[in-house]
Amino acid sequence: MSASRMVPAIVGVLVAAGLLTTVTLGVRSALASAERRLKDPNAAKPKVAVADHAEEKYCTPRFKQVLERVLHSCGLLEANSRRGCKPADVKSFASINDDDFNELFLPLKHRGAVLKFETGKHELDESAKKLLAERWDARRGARYFFVVGRASSVGDTAKNRALSHRRANSVQFFIKENRKEPDLEKKIGLLWLGEEFAQLPKEFCEWPNSSPSEKCNQDSINRSAFVSWVDCRL
Repeated sequence: MSASRMVPAIVGVLVAAGLLTTVTLGVRSALASAERRLKDPNAAKPKVAVADHAEEKYCTPRFKQVLERVLHSCGLLEANSRRGCKPADVKSFASINDDDFNELFLPLKHRGAVLKFETGKHELDESAKKLLAERWDARRGARYFFVVGRASSVGDTAKNRALSHRRANSVQFFIKENRKEPDLEKKIGLLWLGEEFAQLPKEFCEWPNSSPSEKCNQDSINRSAFVSWVDCRL
């Protein structure tokens, strides 16, 4: 055979050998995969995508259960539904007592803040606006921003309930006016608890708040709105 004919022949042999090797490896891989599936049926299931950021430690099963109940009852998880929860809603849907409700939020100390109001007032002062803006901008990929308006136990119960509602609304209005984002209402979980449910204990005086120089007591810490992003995935 001439040299001019030998080169194509050798190339052809090499190509054929390469194809045979590829097919052999493919068959072996398929057989190995089949064997693994026989031993472990779950091995064939695709891996579920996981968010880049890990959940915070406070995202316990109990916390998630209450969170989901509150989100459903406050209308955040359904389209075209009312937004917000009053005390009776939280008592009914969250199925949790005052102390346990507050205890769930204790791990949010470094994520949340307490915005204080003057007695009988619902307007945010400049210090509260600044702290609120800082907390809103520190989202870190979270989905829900909780706003929990409260009132101290001084005065009429019905008036305090309405006052806590106005306080929660003041927070929401500020965010809407200063952070132009689509579907803001679907991100903000609005609760107004008045004096009737989950009064904050004095230990919340240690939280970041908008009046750090003010003497903090049971009344002053509850003339407030608690705010925080919640990082849990439901």
